[in-house]
Amino acid sequence: MTGAGGAGHERVTGEPVTGPGARRFTSVDPRTGETVGHYALRTPEEVENTVASARAAGEWWAGLGFGGRAARLAAWRRHLVRHFDELAHLVCAETGKPVDDARVEVTVAVEHLSWAARHAERVLGRRRVPSGWLMANQVSTLEYLPLGVVGVIGPWNFPVLTPMGSIAYALAAGNTVVFKPSELTPGVGRWLAASLAESVPERELLHTVTGAGDTGAALCRSGVDKISFTGSARTGRAVLHACADSLTPVVLECGGKDALVVGENADLERAADAATWGGLSHAGQVCVSVERVYVVEAVAEEFLRLLAERVARVRPGGEPHADYGPMTDPAQVDVVRRHLADALERGGRALVGGVNSVRPPYVEPVVLVDVPEEALVSAEETSGPVLVVHRVPDLDTAVARANSGRHALGAAVFAGATGADVASRLRAGMVAVDGVLTFAAVPALPFGGSGESGFGRVHGEDGLRGFARAQAVVRRRFRPLLNPMTFAGRARAVRRLGRLLRLRYRR
Repeated sequence: MTGAGGAGHERVTGEPVTGPGARRFTSVDPRTGETVGHYALRTPEEVENTVASARAAGEWWAGLGFGGRAARLAAWRRHLVRHFDELAHLVCAETGKPVDDARVEVTVAVEHLSWAARHAERVLGRRRVPSGWLMANQVSTLEYLPLGVVGVIGPWNFPVLTPMGSIAYALAAGNTVVFKPSELTPGVGRWLAASLAESVPERELLHTVTGAGDTGAALCRSGVDKISFTGSARTGRAVLHACADSLTPVVLECGGKDALVVGENADLERAADAATWGGLSHAGQVCVSVERVYVVEAVAEEFLRLLAERVARVRPGGEPHADYGPMTDPAQVDVVRRHLADALERGGRALVGGVNSVRPPYVEPVVLVDVPEEALVSAEETSGPVLVVHRVPDLDTAVARANSGRHALGAAVFAGATGADVASRLRAGMVAVDGVLTFAAVPALPFGGSGESGFGRVHGEDGLRGFARAQAVVRRRFRPLLNPMTFAGRARAVRRLGRLLRLRYRR
């Protein structure tokens, strides 16, 4: 297996692209423009053939049972740990993020893989459930069986962690996986598939199909048993449309416009630190980045002073120890520039940075104030190192304004002893109290949102069950005293049943 080093240390990876009319594309290091690898643009026919191969391997994989699968996933986990830096440097090369950020990403992904493998049997395995007084003569069991083949369409910002939140849980549930990585990070997808094949050589359990939007659409129409998608709401709608004809179920994570609420009892030093990290780390290219801050007026001046001090010290760059890297997707630079220009035209002020902070492929940190809620930077996902701070009179107003947007993915709260109460009032799938982004690193917690942020969940028990089908089985163990489910003597049984019902629920 080959990886890629940092800027200035090009190591081309990829795959052979052969055959008449074969087409390919190139992944590049966004910091330097250097080639990282060459990859095939897979056709719909190739995608269908890949799904068929995955389905054949799936019969063997499902037949291993939880113990057999857990042992093999543990072997994959050990392989990932042994090749930890190799994978991190490849992530660094294709996304441009500092290698330490890539190392953290790989670490959390490995933890998710471990949790899914260890807990799958407890969550999904067959268990008895109460039959109730009506069916006391029956033994009732519930179990969750594999779906078959799961298609995963991953993003470019976290090319290991985000898809692994579906891949690991789908595999642990007994499915095989066909993974379509972003066209910006195909090398990471190929590396993950090769690493599992090396760890579990008996069958190919994780297949990668590389390409652009057409390849993703082909995967949606290929006959997979479920699609797990992470990306924009616009592309998410296209995924739903492609899956509609076959009624293929879908889990969508379509980004967020996450809010941080700061109350007057907050630890302002910690809140300013958290806002700086939550808004600027990974160049703000995180689905749960802090993009909006609602701070109570009583502490707004002090919070803004602390925030500006911290943000002014943060610098992007391509060197290993930069605070964050470039915009991975060149098109996102224009989105950030447009949002900034719109905010300033509507009367917003730049407390730190401004439109001139956009220096492709980098965007220097920006803090905006006095921005109206209808501005693009307040309402739409910016996905850049931009923080918009709104002053509000009280926590009630902060909660109302945080809940007013179309997105509902994550949120964060700094409000002293009332933090947990405020968190329960926020319309978000996940909330961090006295922290930011922490929920993504807890494997037992479900991850996902609602509204424009999508639906369905990955991670945790919900994530495991999301990649399985529930099967309820009821087995008769003795003859019932009353049997209304027969034509013989039914009227008498129903009368007695009615008397029993009135006795049971007369109070």
